[in-house]
Amino acid sequence: MKWPGRENAGFFRTGLLGRLLGILLLVVALEFALNAFVFERANEFSLQEEDAASISDRLVVAYRLIDHAPVETRQSVAQELSTNHFRIRWSRETARRAASLELDTLRSQIVAQEEELGRAGLRLHLEPLSGGGNVAGSMILSDRTVMRFSAEVHETFKLNAQRVVMLLLPTALLMLVGGLLVGAALRPLRKLVAASRKVGELEDPEPVPLAGPQEARDLINAFNEMQDRIHQLISNRQLTISAIAHDLRTPLARLQMRLDQQRPDRDSMAADVAEMRMLLQSLQTFNEGHDHRGPVERIDIAATAQTLVDDACDRGLDADYDGPGHLEMQGRALALRRVMSNLIENALHYAGNVHVRLAQEGKEVIVMVMDDGPGIAESQIDEVLKPFVRLDHARARNTPGMGLGLAIVNRIVRAQGGSFSIANRTSGGLCATIRLPLDGPE
Repeated sequence: MKWPGRENAGFFRTGLLGRLLGILLLVVALEFALNAFVFERANEFSLQEEDAASISDRLVVAYRLIDHAPVETRQSVAQELSTNHFRIRWSRETARRAASLELDTLRSQIVAQEEELGRAGLRLHLEPLSGGGNVAGSMILSDRTVMRFSAEVHETFKLNAQRVVMLLLPTALLMLVGGLLVGAALRPLRKLVAASRKVGELEDPEPVPLAGPQEARDLINAFNEMQDRIHQLISNRQLTISAIAHDLRTPLARLQMRLDQQRPDRDSMAADVAEMRMLLQSLQTFNEGHDHRGPVERIDIAATAQTLVDDACDRGLDADYDGPGHLEMQGRALALRRVMSNLIENALHYAGNVHVRLAQEGKEVIVMVMDDGPGIAESQIDEVLKPFVRLDHARARNTPGMGLGLAIVNRIVRAQGGSFSIANRTSGGLCATIRLPLDGPE
């Protein structure tokens, strides 16, 4: 069965994991782009000329005083030069780490005020937000020790605000897209839950449309198949009850009539009992599903077909076989024998003759059971493969069985990994074609 939306499944085969990875890649790419934007903004950051001159003057004074101060007093000199908005530290370290957000434009602006700062190896960068986000930097003293500083500048507020936005935006995007993804994944599942509550209630249930990520689509498809099987089981149960009530009524009525006679015909009564036993056995076989089970083994399908044809000929019936003397394949011997027996007996009953043709095409075995009878109306061809459907509309009592023969054949052939079809012959009569894999069911 083809479920709604199945034809478009190729456009939505990305699973939930794939979508999550796609979202993460999108967030990483966005974060990279935003970081590049912040870096560029920091690189172009500058101050007004008077503010740059003020920082430049302070740095020159601090550099000269600390550079000329004895080593043991440099830390105290740095503390004396520090204010609440301009802090200076001296360190014996001779190495400086590169900062992530260099302020190259501001450095050039300050060095233009005092070239001495450029010769001192001035570096400027923006502090992390956890450190206040101020303008910070360092210079190398004449003895290769390092003087560090940090200046609070009001102009950095806008730049730091942009940094906060850039940090929060990927997280917000991840939450938004993740929420949409979860909502999209749950939407078809809600429909699935609603449909599951109606399983067995509707006479002709509608399959749940395929939607959502591939995992949800697989679950919905499995549910649709399960719902269809349950619907078929319920339908078969109802048909079974109807068939039992209808088909057993006639032989029971005949039995009652013969019992009412003064001299009941024991042979006729025995025939009625045998008919009822056959009906019930056929029904039990169909319901239990034993017809398509059994071990897969190597069998000679040609020998089986010839044996069935010879048995029909021994009964004086018109039957012939056309095919190889031997053709081995993998399959379930009893099940395949039942398939060909049902088809041959159907042909003999309805047409009075049967022609069995066997051939091998590639890795397939083709079995064709043909007759010269009246055939079947085109509108009935699909119907006769359903359980409890007979070929005769009048349901005459000379028709054996409960209409399960072709349904059993169809089920056995499918269980063997093959296909079964019925078609009218152009020359008259019916042709039942079975295609079976040579290597047996998978």
